[in-house]
Amino acid sequence: MALQICETLFHRQGGLRIEPGGQKSGTGSDSCNFSTMTEFAPPKWEGTGLLRILATTDLHSNLLSYDYYADRMDPGVGLSRLASLIAEARQDAEALNGATLLVDNGDALQGSPIGETALQADRETPVDDGGAIHPLMSAFSTLGYDALGLGNHDFNYGLTALGSVLRDAPCAVVCSNMHAIEPARDLPFCNTTILERRIAALPEAPVLRIGVLSVLPPQTMIWDAHLLQGKVWVQDMVQAATSRAAELREAGCDLVLALAHTGVGGSDPVPEMENALCPIVATSGIDAVIGGHTHLVLPHPDHAFAKPVVMPGAHGSHLGQIDLHVRHGAEGWQVETWRASAKPIARRDAWGKLTPLTPEDPGLLQALAEAHAQTQAQMKKPVGQSASPLHSYFTFFGQDRGLALSACAQMAAIRPMLEGTEAGRLPLLSAVSPGKFGGRSGPESYTDIAAGDLCMRNVADLQIFPNTLWAVTINGAQLRDWLEMSAGMFNQIAPGSSDSELVNLDRAGHNFDVLFGLEYEIDLSQPPRFSSSGLVINPAASRVRNLCHNGEDVVDSQEFTVATNSYRLSGGGNFKMLQEAIPVPLPSVTIRDAICSYVAGQLPQDALAKAPYPWRLSPLAGAKVTAFTGPVARSYLDELPTGLAEDQGVTPHGFLKLRLCL
Repeated sequence: MALQICETLFHRQGGLRIEPGGQKSGTGSDSCNFSTMTEFAPPKWEGTGLLRILATTDLHSNLLSYDYYADRMDPGVGLSRLASLIAEARQDAEALNGATLLVDNGDALQGSPIGETALQADRETPVDDGGAIHPLMSAFSTLGYDALGLGNHDFNYGLTALGSVLRDAPCAVVCSNMHAIEPARDLPFCNTTILERRIAALPEAPVLRIGVLSVLPPQTMIWDAHLLQGKVWVQDMVQAATSRAAELREAGCDLVLALAHTGVGGSDPVPEMENALCPIVATSGIDAVIGGHTHLVLPHPDHAFAKPVVMPGAHGSHLGQIDLHVRHGAEGWQVETWRASAKPIARRDAWGKLTPLTPEDPGLLQALAEAHAQTQAQMKKPVGQSASPLHSYFTFFGQDRGLALSACAQMAAIRPMLEGTEAGRLPLLSAVSPGKFGGRSGPESYTDIAAGDLCMRNVADLQIFPNTLWAVTINGAQLRDWLEMSAGMFNQIAPGSSDSELVNLDRAGHNFDVLFGLEYEIDLSQPPRFSSSGLVINPAASRVRNLCHNGEDVVDSQEFTVATNSYRLSGGGNFKMLQEAIPVPLPSVTIRDAICSYVAGQLPQDALAKAPYPWRLSPLAGAKVTAFTGPVARSYLDELPTGLAEDQGVTPHGFLKLRLCL
């Protein structure tokens, strides 16, 4: 069967490396420009056997090929389609008298409604006394996973919720760099695990022992501090990987596999790196690495590694496969050759349409049928109405009514909580950011809600993360820096230039905060003031212009109360200026619940709903920029000012290319 795969082949004896040609997507999808190749049949090296490692990562509970937000099939996502590739890869390995391992590299729990509806509203106490198995564990059991790593998003519901899910794990769950502060605390995972395999092609050889370690970003303690602080601590990933690999070798492991929930990053190790794949790959004693966290597809021509490395995208888009051709001799087990590849479940045709390459697995469909039906029923529950369509196609250069609705809901929910307090006497603002904005998740990943009746799936579409409503008191100087940090989302644009890309693909779209209750412009002729890590890189730069509140210029000493989310105030996005602000204690309310109450009319219509949209790009003489969005945005182009956008067609990656006149 012909598959589109991104592949790296390494022949140890000859030192040969073969990598496919390709270009990095200009749409922000960061996917491989795959070459069509036939199914790989490894050479018959005399005296060698095959160990095939199959890997998934960043599933975000996309267990089926289904979009619960839009209530329709989605051929570009789903463990159910990966399951067919897994079965085929296992069969091929068995035919070659080889052995297989199946592992997951974390961020599997949070993300899709089928995972969340299985948890109770209180994420710290979701234990089901009836003993129901979470659909994620049902899926992993059905497919026979051998080891599970953990990612930062797996802790979004707290340790109690995670433990209740993992109690039914079919295999060892590993996290090598998170440790309990109190030795008596029992964590729902182990430090490392050892797997054993017989290689049928080498019947005289002893069992092959594979040690497995798993690391996640230390920033997990920041992003979910309100759930983890005082309970656990997270060790530096490179340090933990180095120590655990040595321990596994000392325990007699022949090979060590690292499940590294981290992006590529720099080659030199720096303490507390969020993206540390390169130094982990270089760690002595580690033979193969599964990457994750940043939703890239590896192998890729932009990144070369001396060891087998895969990062199989996100949401079930790709299956990672590492083939190790091993030999046993006087020195024990040795890896002679290896091949790393990422196999997609779908591809785009010349018009950008997504077509599946593999069917959904019937066994997994049956195992998840009840959970799927329950999720659909939950998502269809009515909650209220919207007089206007809500979409995120123009969120980086135009108005986003979904953001406006979320901002109003936050404002309406928080006002009664602040009555009679010092924070309640200050001007109130509301900070929101987009959750679905295309990028690496693809051109289908946008909010698109028709006007009229709203149901739970629409609310989940507006607020895809399980954040709670928090508030902070800040001054005008901190407020301006908050907006400057957000404005780093854009590239610097020279006056009179043409076709520069508007959005900086190295910045995460969910860190583009819009502060409602203000009026301001963003001047892209200026460089960004802050780096993505929150460091001042251009002290004299100021992109935020004409910052006003109620028509008056905001001054540095002025004070405000701002409604925002738990992720941002816990340190998510590296908005360091917020660490100096004063937190405002609030009752625990999820932002989704606030939106439900607002659209149902249980909260009063907020005055913010009639205010002008808070920001716009400053005019830039003669400049034209390129922006990418979902092709369905064509239905809404009349919402943009006349002459702003020129349709440039759909790219091979499925994005609509627009030329904007600044």
